[in-house]
Amino acid sequence: MRHPSLIPLSRDHHHGLALALKCRKQALGQMKPMGAEGLRERAEELRYFVSNHLEQHFQAEEEILFPFIRSCVPQGHPLVKDLLEGHAEIRKGALRLEGKTDLAKILFDLGDLLERHIRKEERELFPLFEACVTPAEAERVNRDIERILKNR
Repeated sequence: MRHPSLIPLSRDHHHGLALALKCRKQALGQMKPMGAEGLRERAEELRYFVSNHLEQHFQAEEEILFPFIRSCVPQGHPLVKDLLEGHAEIRKGALRLEGKTDLAKILFDLGDLLERHIRKEERELFPLFEACVTPAEAERVNRDIERILKNR
């Protein structure tokens, strides 16, 4: 069971995993509409998700959750560094969606990256948080995360 203060982020993760799968399936020609039309639709859906959901999600993690982990769990520093690099890669990949070439490869690679990133947060980062957070800290973290996420 996920800690209640992380549920808003986990909810985003659920949507991100579903979209990552759709991107990979679209890239492999396993979704309709197929071909260039389907690739463009999926690219637009992914661009929308990044700009209207993921950016605020990343902001909540980068400004609230990651600093908390750094202060609470010294052994979490390499994980946070890796996750920050993942955010940068996802942002860079999303910018590549603007191009007209290699859209299938970009969608597949970005879907794969997004899934691996989300799984790492759910399986490694969130358990670190849950192991060290106090009730008062959890309430503050949740309030700060909700403040950022409500702006979308």
